[in-house]
Order: sequence, then structure tokens, then C-alpha cells
Amino acid sequence: MTDKKKPSILGITPARGGSKQIPRKNILPIAGKPLIAWTIEHALAAKSLDRFVVSTEDAEIAEISRGLGADVLDRPAELARDETDTLSVLQHALREIPSDIIVVLQCTSPIRSAGLIDRSVDLILSGEVDCVGAVLPDKNYTFGQDMPRRQEITSRPLDIGNVYVYRSDLVLAGTPFGKRIGTIDVSREEAVEIDDDYDFWLAEKILLERPPK
Repeated sequence: MTDKKKPSILGITPARGGSKQIPRKNILPIAGKPLIAWTIEHALAAKSLDRFVVSTEDAEIAEISRGLGADVLDRPAELARDETDTLSVLQHALREIPSDIIVVLQCTSPIRSAGLIDRSVDLILSGEVDCVGAVLPDKNYTFGQDMPRRQEITSRPLDIGNVYVYRSDLVLAGTPFGKRIGTIDVSREEAVEIDDDYDFWLAEKILLERPPK
């Protein structure tokens, strides 16, 4: 990050078509629009991204994404299997679109406050960290332990899947976290990640009722 040249920044939303727990989850309507639309809107509103793509092997997801204004990166079928990890998808994207920094925005996290993406990018551009993750400060404790007072509990940063920012060289090397991990705290609303029907219901409730921020 010492180069005076502005780093190139790629935003990406991985969106394969083979969701099992909620079939076709990425494009199901939620609060009046396809689930993926919320993340595409957030990405296109971010000032820090030089380019944003949806990585998918699915023709319908690709068509909807293009209709919402996103570029689409065709993902090989072998990178859209149940066992495919996100790292492989990011490495494919960086080989196709070389960039200095990659910002991962999962469409299963449809709630983001204004500026969250840009604040996360600013943190990695500071040069003080190798990666950034949006996290929820958690003060729960294990049942069976003596019950502490809440103010005495040291919170731990829960990974909630909302925003990830990585140095591309570390992603390509297979070590995306590096040695210096940075975090951005988010609200409980932003921490909702859609994995099952309850999450879907809760996210829609929030999207319909929360005031714009």
C-alpha cells in the first residue's frame, strides 16, 4: 500500500444458482425486489469501488443482475459446486480482472448502513491492516460458567458475512487474512445473514420497517 498510485478496487458478489436450504435464494423476492438487488444497489452506491461484478454460473441470476446495472463475471461450472470455497471464486475473479484490492459483498447480507463499504475500504487503504471484516460485537458466554455482569464481558468480533476487504496479492497466495486483521463493527440489523427461512423472514421485516440510514 506504499505505492502512490491509487490501488484498483474490485467489488464482487458471489451468487451461484444452486442454493439448497432455500432454493433460488439469491433471486427470491424480499421486501419488493430480488434478494441480490439490495447488495447490487449498495455496491453501485459505494464511491470506493472501481468496478463491481456478480460472479455466477446461472443464466437467470446473470440476467437479473445485468438488469439491475451490475456487470457479470461468468463463473466456470466447476467453481459453482456445493464444495467450492469462496477463496477459489475470488482467485478466479482476480485472474480475470486484476485488481489490487477485492471487496466481497454477499447477497445473503442485504442490510448495510450507508458508507459501510467505503469505511471498510478506507481502513485497508490506511495500510495498517491486511484485511477487513464487518463484525458484530458479541457478549454472550457459555452456559455452565458463572454468570458475569454484562459490562465485565469482553466482546468478541463475530464474523457476520456482510463486508470483507482483502489485499489481492494475499488472496492469490491463498492467505487472504494476512497477519493484521481489521474489523468494522456493525449493528444487529446489519448482522442478519440469510441461511434459512427464519433469517429470510427477519431480514424482510427489517428491510420493510427500518428507516433509511
